[in-house]
Amino acid sequence: MDQIDLHLLTLLEGDARLSYADLAEATGLTKSPCWKRVQALEEQGVIRGYRTVVEPSALGLGAKGFVSVTVAFEQHDAFEKAAVRHPMILSCHATVGETDYLLQIMAKDLIALDAFLRGELWRLPGVQRFSTTIATREIKTDGSILACAARR
Repeated sequence: MDQIDLHLLTLLEGDARLSYADLAEATGLTKSPCWKRVQALEEQGVIRGYRTVVEPSALGLGAKGFVSVTVAFEQHDAFEKAAVRHPMILSCHATVGETDYLLQIMAKDLIALDAFLRGELWRLPGVQRFSTTIATREIKTDGSILACAARR
C-alpha cells in the first residue's frame, strides 16, 4: 500500500459517497486508475464495505448500554452465533480480562433496555453473568482507523 492508497482511504473514510472523479482530482490520478485502486483495496479486504450512519434518536432509539458478559467455557461458539443474530446487539467483542465479551446494545429507552437484559440476554447460550454500563451521551463515534494506523 502506497501513499496514494492511503490518501484514497482517508478520503473515503471521511466521505464514502465521493465520486471517482472527486477521488481522482484529490489524488492527482485519472478516474480509471483511481477506480482500479479502490477496487483492489476492496478485493484485498482493506475496504470492508460502505455504510450510512443513522441517527438513533431519529428512529426512536434513546438508550445505549455496554454489557460485559461472562459465558460458560463450552458455550462460546453458541453464544457468538446468537449474538450475531440478535438485532439489539450492535456489536460484540471478545475480550480478555474479567469477562468474555463486551456488547453494545441500543434500545428505545431504559425500560426496553432493561427488558432485553432481563428477558433476553440471560437466555443466550452459556450466559453466566453480566454487568451493564449505561451511556448518557456520545462524545466521539467517528474515529479514524487510518489515524490509529498512523500511530503504530
